Parts: sequence; structure tokens; C-alpha cells
Amino acid sequence: MNVWYSLSDIPGNEASVVTIGNFDGMHNGHKKVISTCIERAHKLGVDAVAITFDPHPIQVHKPEVGLQLISPLRDRLDAMGAAGLDGTLVAHYDASVYSLEADEFVYEYLVERCGAREVVVGEDFRFGRGNAGTIDTLRELGRRHGFNVITVTDIEAPEGRRWSSSWVRELLAAGDVSGAARVLGHLHRIRGTVCHGFKRGRALGFPTANLSEDVEGVIPADGVYAGWVVRAVPGTQSAEFLPAAISVGTNPQFNGEERTVEAHVLGRSDLNLYGERIAVTFVSRIRPMLSFDSLDGLLTQMDDDLRQTASVLGIGVAGRVDPDSVTAR
Repeated sequence: MNVWYSLSDIPGNEASVVTIGNFDGMHNGHKKVISTCIERAHKLGVDAVAITFDPHPIQVHKPEVGLQLISPLRDRLDAMGAAGLDGTLVAHYDASVYSLEADEFVYEYLVERCGAREVVVGEDFRFGRGNAGTIDTLRELGRRHGFNVITVTDIEAPEGRRWSSSWVRELLAAGDVSGAARVLGHLHRIRGTVCHGFKRGRALGFPTANLSEDVEGVIPADGVYAGWVVRAVPGTQSAEFLPAAISVGTNPQFNGEERTVEAHVLGRSDLNLYGERIAVTFVSRIRPMLSFDSLDGLLTQMDDDLRQTASVLGIGVAGRVDPDSVTAR
């Protein structure tokens, strides 16, 4: 998939079916809109193109909300490419975009650069200065500029709720990562750089990769999770998936105050991930964050966490490692 970061990057002879949206998390509703765009493009024999925005408009217009993206832009683009799009324009969302009147946006973005033959959007789509443009506005502009408008009705889950990014955030805030995965249509992941921690886990036989404060993506509720650490294989385009028990929280057993994400790769004492940018993927919540009466009680629980994690991930059980065998310093 071609990725363009400015209008001038798009070839001048482009002809396409275009879809527009933030696509945060690329959940099942987004996938339906994008698949419709691709189907229409194939039927017309043109490219399927998406326009998305970075940063998210809410982060610009309502910074006090503190909106955190479900997934980093990199993961969003990977998912959009995997869906089958031919190209995506990442429009830098600033005054040059949000000050455009509806007809200016349509002409500059859809007609002049993307060569839109059709535009596919959700039924609640709004655009232009102050979100003044509606579906009816888009249809009228389409008649003027020679493109059709296809609307995709809201797609609902079996229980009748609309697939949405806000639903994903609710589930992650409750620690329901498996529920979030059902809405997303894929496992939720975050990205961060591995940094040095207090090394308490290492001394107990549970060395962990600690993520620094530059985490991208929504961190789920405090607790212990089964999941995967995903790291790039140096010199290749491949990734290595490492089974992990993931702890999110403040470590109440040790009177911790800072909220951290720590991933223990099952059975491994030979990893040195310091300074690497890794992804942590969440499969299922094992338990909430707890405080125990004794260190032995904590260790017994952590041994059980490893067994449950192995069961969830479908791998062999691995116990604690020998602290003296840990190679990372």
C-alpha cells in the first residue's frame, strides 16, 4: 500500500474510490467501510484509497479530553494495508485542514488529487469547517464534480451495539481485552521502548521487559494478562512472537506509585531487550492486580499466573528461571 503524507505526494493521474475516517483501532465497523471501498474500486477498475488524519481531530479541538489512540499510526496503517487498500493519505490535521469549507475539502482532496469516482463513508459522516458538511452536502458536491456517494450503514454486534472505538476503550478500561479483540477483529496491542526497572522480578525468577513512559496505544486496566511480546528480527522484515505474562499496574506488593507495563517472557532468561521498541499484545486477562500478605503468597500466585498464561496461549508450562542465568544487565 502506498502511504502519502501530503497532497503533493499523490500522483496527479490518480483515479479512485475514496473512503474517509480516523479509523482508530481499525475495528470491525471500519473494516466494513474499507471493504466496501475496495469492492467498489475493483468493480470500477480504479484504486481503493483512504484518507485518515493525524493527530486525531479530538486531540486538536478538545485536548482537555486527553484522548489516547487505541493503536499507534503505524499499526493503523499496517491494518489498512492488510485490508487491501492501494493507498492511504495521512493528512496532518491542523488549521490548513479543519478551516476548509466543505466544498474546498471535496475539491482539493477528493477531486483534484484523488480523482474520486465514488466516495464511501459511514452514515454519520461529517466534514468541512465546523463539521458543517453532511451526507446530503457530499451528494450534492458529488453531482457537481462527477462522483457517487456510497453510505455504509452502522454495523452492529450480535447484541445490537454499534461497533465503535468508544466501545473498545470501555472494554480496555475494564480489562476485558478479549472483548476488545472481538470488537476490533484482532488482538489489542501497545508499543513501547524497553527500559531498566527496579529488577525485583529478576531476583524472584521472573525477569521482565519494562516499557518506558513513551507507550503508544491504550493500556488496559491494572491486572495480569496472557499475551505476546513482539520484536523485530534484526536485518529482516520478520517478527518474533514471544509468549508472555504481562503485568499492568503500580506493584502494590512493593508500595509502587508509578503505573508500569512489565512483560515476563515465559521460560527465557537469555533475552536482552533493553532499548528495543517492542509491541505487547494482549490475549486474555488472568486476574486483577492484588497485594499479598507475604512474599511466598505472591510467588505462589505468580507461579499460577505462568500456568494460566501457558494454558491460554496453548504452549508448554514454564516455571521460574534461575536469577543467576539472566543475561541482561
